[in-house]
Amino acid sequence: MRYPVTPDGRYFVVRGRLWRCTDPRLDEPTRTRLSRELGQARSAVKRALQSGDAAALAQARARVDAAKVALGERGPAWWSDGAPDFNRRLARNTPYRDWYAALERAGAAVS
Repeated sequence: MRYPVTPDGRYFVVRGRLWRCTDPRLDEPTRTRLSRELGQARSAVKRALQSGDAAALAQARARVDAAKVALGERGPAWWSDGAPDFNRRLARNTPYRDWYAALERAGAAVS
């Protein structure tokens, strides 16, 4: 399922919340490699949670964070126009509220 993406391409929306998109300036091999690293790190988090290994969990979570920062999904915003970052905010509480409300009215918002 594809989630709605804001008109400026900075965020996608899941259950009304904005999540920062991957930096579009990344070339495809880099994006693919980082996405693979993210998936492996998330699997490591799952294994660490199942095993109760706190040290492995901390290491795995650090790997997730590093991959997300490298992808541009966390850390400094990848755009350079000075616009604020609304990552993880409810769309209705941001300048995207009218755009998102129109999606909801059209039944295009994914809940």
